[in-house]
Amino acid sequence: MIQKSFMRKAGFSSNIQKYLMLGVLLVITVVFTFLSPNFLTYINLNNVMLQVSLIILTGSAVTLLLISGHFDLSIGSTLAFVGVMHAFMSKHWMPTNLSIVAAICIGGFIGLLNGLMVAKLRITPIIATLGTMYAARGMAYIVARIDGGANISSGLPLDFQNFGRGMAGPVPYPVIMMIIVVIVFCFIQSKTSLGRYAFTIGANKNTSYLSGVKVDRWIILLYILSGLLAGLCGVILVSRLGSGIPRIGLGFEFDVIIAVVLGGTLISGGKGSVIGMVIGAMIVGFAANGLNLLDVQSFYQTAIKGCILLGAILLERGLGKKLV
Repeated sequence: MIQKSFMRKAGFSSNIQKYLMLGVLLVITVVFTFLSPNFLTYINLNNVMLQVSLIILTGSAVTLLLISGHFDLSIGSTLAFVGVMHAFMSKHWMPTNLSIVAAICIGGFIGLLNGLMVAKLRITPIIATLGTMYAARGMAYIVARIDGGANISSGLPLDFQNFGRGMAGPVPYPVIMMIIVVIVFCFIQSKTSLGRYAFTIGANKNTSYLSGVKVDRWIILLYILSGLLAGLCGVILVSRLGSGIPRIGLGFEFDVIIAVVLGGTLISGGKGSVIGMVIGAMIVGFAANGLNLLDVQSFYQTAIKGCILLGAILLERGLGKKLV
């Protein structure tokens, strides 16, 4: 009963914000269609979906994590370390398909470490994952250095790029994986104990403890899922690039957080949705792509991203006050 009550309250205000964000997405689409004739072409939309797919893949897990009231600032560095490890293992001793699985599991292990630090050692999520962020990024550079250079690019197997560049008809593999993951996490959010307890824990952790919820167990699981999907994105990205590059994923965690918050997820927890995150990611992706087509310089785009995030937070606060 407690879980259902929290989810009903969270869902009402979240739906309002989703409709508003859909309106914003429509406006962005119409504006850039008029400003650039290349915006609604298949090639451009395909590029946008490839870029957004990584944000949505990781954001699916981060949404539930943020709903539970927890952060993960390490996902960008996890992406980089897992990608470099995939390139290193594929190059030296492991078949590519097996390396994909092993590398993603490394991402899950990083998530496990984050979960244990937060749930068992009671380290503040921002501090714990900030430490992991620096450690994973440093390890990515160390592995590349062990291989003999700044990047791992030469000597990779011929099938290394298939995972990130493959197509099923006109649809790229990463987009297909994105669709599957979104469907799975929508089901998790609405139909499983993990989804229900994420809302309950985010709304009131102490009440959850007193209600008999195994809070630590669910928090650790959410961090593992975050690490696994960040690892999957790392494998996809290095496969697309054809090289293990330690500096990839810089700022990736903030792109994901912007998409999640823009989609209506409350930073303090207790409210949010995977579908809302998808809408938020599409807004960020379409806006960035449209600005690129108009040759807007990158530092202006960074400022616009910040304004979008602040606007989403102010909108959420305003809706929250009206619905109380």
